[in-house]
Amino acid sequence: MTSAAGTTPRFLARSAQALIAAAAVADVFRAVAVRDHYLHPTAASLHRSGLISLVFVYLMTLATVLFLVWLARSRRNARELSPEAPVPSTGWMVGAWFVPVANLFVPRRFVLDIGRAGSASWEKRETTLVNLWWAAWVAHVLLLTAVSRVAPGSLPCLVLTEALMLAAAVLAALVIERVTALQGAAPTVPATPQT
Repeated sequence: MTSAAGTTPRFLARSAQALIAAAAVADVFRAVAVRDHYLHPTAASLHRSGLISLVFVYLMTLATVLFLVWLARSRRNARELSPEAPVPSTGWMVGAWFVPVANLFVPRRFVLDIGRAGSASWEKRETTLVNLWWAAWVAHVLLLTAVSRVAPGSLPCLVLTEALMLAAAVLAALVIERVTALQGAAPTVPATPQT
């Protein structure tokens, strides 16, 4: 048996983790700037909130792309480590993030399936980690949507939504770390030479 460490996307995982962290921090600055403009609308506050929002959108887009590329690579590794495991197709795995309503629960299931298929040592604590990450992320998205309609400019709501965003970012980085480490430690059967 050989190790899957050679195919484990460690650099990709680190890059995704760094961009997720940067996007989460940029989101805090964005939220504060947008609130400041809401409370004190001036040309300067509009410019500042627009610029910070643009930086956030770029960072979040890059983080999303890297996370999905990492997830696709992890899916491929899981398929190699456990060919019979129920892992989603690459297209549906990426597409599910963009389908309304389904994107609130299907991607979580896919991350769990990939984690379980990629490691025989997947335990309840890994499942709990994925569930905590997903709960923080979905709570952030739903609360942000509600607050922007019901209580824009509310400081307690801003603090809560940004705390959830930061928690989701930290937990996402931990999920990436755990899945990558478990796949790297998993033994694989060497490919049979074709004659």
